[in-house]
Amino acid sequence: MTIFKEFAPAKVNLTLEVLGKRPDSYHELASLVAFASAAADEVTLDTSKPVGSSVSGPFGATIAGQNLIDVALAKISDAVPALRLGHVHLVKNLPVAAGIGGGSADAAAVLRIVRRANSDSAEHVNWLSIPRRLGADVAVCFGDTAAWMTGMGEQVKPIFDLPRLAAVLVNPLQPMPADKTAQVFRALNAPPLQNSYSAFTLPAPFTSVPVLLEYMAFTGNALEAAASAVAPIIADVKTALLTTGGCLYAAVSGGGPTCFGIFEDNQKAATDIARQHPDWWVRAVTLG
Repeated sequence: MTIFKEFAPAKVNLTLEVLGKRPDSYHELASLVAFASAAADEVTLDTSKPVGSSVSGPFGATIAGQNLIDVALAKISDAVPALRLGHVHLVKNLPVAAGIGGGSADAAAVLRIVRRANSDSAEHVNWLSIPRRLGADVAVCFGDTAAWMTGMGEQVKPIFDLPRLAAVLVNPLQPMPADKTAQVFRALNAPPLQNSYSAFTLPAPFTSVPVLLEYMAFTGNALEAAASAVAPIIADVKTALLTTGGCLYAAVSGGGPTCFGIFEDNQKAATDIARQHPDWWVRAVTLG
């Protein structure tokens, strides 16, 4: 077998706390993360072809700068030169610079697909060490399951029993600045991390959807105000979610502009929002 396929699902920050700016200029985070069904990029590896990459899909042409897939292939080769690689093709179905993982999810899918292609030697590779060289979100995306994420994103504790949420993802498809994330953190202007800081522990078990929603509403996303200052349309997207029938909760994911809403009937909600905003990207998904 020479062809392998993986999906790179959208990553959604159900909650996001920014605990302070560290001495190394990174931010200390604590986030409850889930992944979306029915909203994912597609990654294919053909080990019979030379190492390289190509991109297609509705958002393929919007990728700016170096593709993280090429970076991932180079990092894997540097870490374990003997691994069998090949040509990676990405079908970019998710909006770029959207606050839902994007390039990090794609890089993580490359790691998983290379691991599958090298199943005969995979057990001898420290796969968890490679995501940390690729970006803060790659570690949690590599796990591809709901998780509690801390540090600058590299510390990940899987949550296998998180209640599944019927949700709608909405992105307004407005152009974002190339340094959107940096602008959001500058607007946040987080204070220095306190010397007395100790890592947040995993939240108590979420025994039901109402318990989970209560925690999400209490914790929120610390980046929402800063993200809305950089991309004011976030307020319009969140309002569209909140004013759609059956909405139980709505918030921005990561640094935006993608927002998510939790609904009693997410299929109907997605249809209603798409009808009112035909230029937006709208997807009914399950988060878990």
